[in-house]
Amino acid sequence: MWKREQKPSVGNQCLVSNRTLNTWKEAMPMDDETGPELHTGDAEQNSEPMSEEMLRNAYHLSRLRSSSVEIREKGSERLKEELAKAQRELKLKDEECEKLSKVREQLEQELEELTASLFEEAHKMVREANTKQATAEKKLKEAQGKIDVLLAEVTALKTLVITSTPSSPNRELHPQLQIPSKAVFKKGHSRNKSMSNAIVTATTQSSQLQPINKDGREINLILYDEFLAWKEEPTLDKVCPFLERIYQEDIGPCLSFAKHELTEAVQAAVESNTLSIEPAVVQALPVVKASAIECGGPNGWRAEVVTKCALSGLSRTCKHRIKLGDSGSYFYISPSCRSRITAVCNFLTYIRYIQQGLVRQDVEQMYWEVMKLRKEMSVAKLGYYTEES
Repeated sequence: MWKREQKPSVGNQCLVSNRTLNTWKEAMPMDDETGPELHTGDAEQNSEPMSEEMLRNAYHLSRLRSSSVEIREKGSERLKEELAKAQRELKLKDEECEKLSKVREQLEQELEELTASLFEEAHKMVREANTKQATAEKKLKEAQGKIDVLLAEVTALKTLVITSTPSSPNRELHPQLQIPSKAVFKKGHSRNKSMSNAIVTATTQSSQLQPINKDGREINLILYDEFLAWKEEPTLDKVCPFLERIYQEDIGPCLSFAKHELTEAVQAAVESNTLSIEPAVVQALPVVKASAIECGGPNGWRAEVVTKCALSGLSRTCKHRIKLGDSGSYFYISPSCRSRITAVCNFLTYIRYIQQGLVRQDVEQMYWEVMKLRKEMSVAKLGYYTEES
């Protein structure tokens, strides 16, 4: 008789499965977060018989946990490597930025030095140009003075020539007509008459042509002290006592004209050194309208015509015209107004030269030159002027 194989009972299967599960639990690492839950689940499972499918699921779960731990460790190592690489790149970029900042600072320093040298060279050129201009103007003034002396000599000679006629000869030009003196050369040899006549004529002409200057002068201590105080710190500000007095006594009255609106513009242009005076162009027009003659402003291209002066409003022969700044308008002025404007311009120009350090004179010479220019303004404001051809 065949014996039937005995199948393990259900209780024996549960016992075997429990033993296998306990062996696997001892070998499997436990997680801290899920440990208590698993222990609780195990306790519940110990109380109940576990099937083979449940054991398979538990095995797969343990493998998944081990693989997730490995993935986490590999990921952290990779992140650490990337972080170290990023730190190295950042360090290299910081070094490069530091080098570039040093280069930029060096370039800025070189640019500042170059700019300073350029400004210094420009100021040097301006000073040289101003010095040359002052020298040229001084030479021009001296040449004009020599020309005036020569013109005076020529005028005197013309006067002597004109006054000598055949009917009434000038005995100074013809010394042979004079009555000889009885006390001259009574004894001894006689002199050459032509030589003596030439000496007498030259002596007479030289005595007539040399003017005798008898004007005296004395320093006004108040004005001199004000000039010295201004010379310590030269300025064009009207507030200082030196210029304030001159503006009140000379410049203001000298630049005061009947046409108040144009007067203010002329004063501003003179103070800012933007006023220009030029002779009128000699070109007569065949027909001159009455309206053009009556106006005192811009007057076309006429010259030396009787028209109203733009500043005084009087009908005068205007040989010059002025322009204010960059304006294209010209205003014809009378000789008296021109003399007043030029007197003020000469004074302010000399003051500017002193301020810029272009005048190489003693303080006393500067003072007397300033007084001379003030005298010219005082004469001009009273209406006196020199007629020019």
